[in-house]
Amino acid sequence: MNERIETIRHPDGVVELQLVRADKMNALDPSMFDALIDAGEQLCQDARVRAVVLAGRGKAFCAGLDMQSFERMEQGAGSGVIGRHAVSDLLVRTHGIANAAQQVAMVWREVPVPVIAAVHGVAFGGGLQVALGADIRLVAPDTRLSVMEIKWGLVPDMGGMVLMRELARTDVVRELTFTGRVFSGEEAVALGFATRVSADPLAEALRMAHEIAQKSPDAIRAAKRLLNAAMAHGAADLLLAESVEQKALIASANQTEAVRANIERRAPRFEPQP
Repeated sequence: MNERIETIRHPDGVVELQLVRADKMNALDPSMFDALIDAGEQLCQDARVRAVVLAGRGKAFCAGLDMQSFERMEQGAGSGVIGRHAVSDLLVRTHGIANAAQQVAMVWREVPVPVIAAVHGVAFGGGLQVALGADIRLVAPDTRLSVMEIKWGLVPDMGGMVLMRELARTDVVRELTFTGRVFSGEEAVALGFATRVSADPLAEALRMAHEIAQKSPDAIRAAKRLLNAAMAHGAADLLLAESVEQKALIASANQTEAVRANIERRAPRFEPQP
């Protein structure tokens, strides 16, 4: 176990990854960014792995970006929140077609075997995008989810635009992105953001992973390659577009005001656009 993720290896090749920053609802700080990228990239090189389960310890799957990271954005240092993988420019592609922040979610598509996210409590903002990177999402019915970036004057930029477009109708994606409203696990299934509701997502995810582990590993890996290829058209351009928009927003006047208003628990006072 490192300081952010506990790795549990089962004898049949199932790997269970538990986010263990429970006191902060597994919020994404630089160490969590590093741990998620490192864990995913290590699995990409592991021929023994048959299936992966991604879950959060404690009350939540992942509450999104850590509040201190937003405070650093408010001070104009938003590009430096990715720990060891930090880059000075969001437009730089540090991981193939993605930057480091996007790799936190996109790396689960690169893992050559099925990744199942067991989601409970909350999955907000970046936490939701991490879950969307998985192949399958099992959610507790009372889970609260949100494309929350608009609350902070930002856009989803951890692969969300690529991942959401394959799961839900464009008007649904637009509504959730524009409003940032919180929706339940049950609604997530209805909208296409989750595979199905489960009273015990982790237990069911592990059962599914063990079932997959009994199938031909060659066929499973081939199937994932084909499914990824079917959805990959235009991903590079869209990931870069995410970064362009986010770079322009970070530390801008209205984004700074969104952060201050949330931290000070007051209504924001936005400047009109020219």
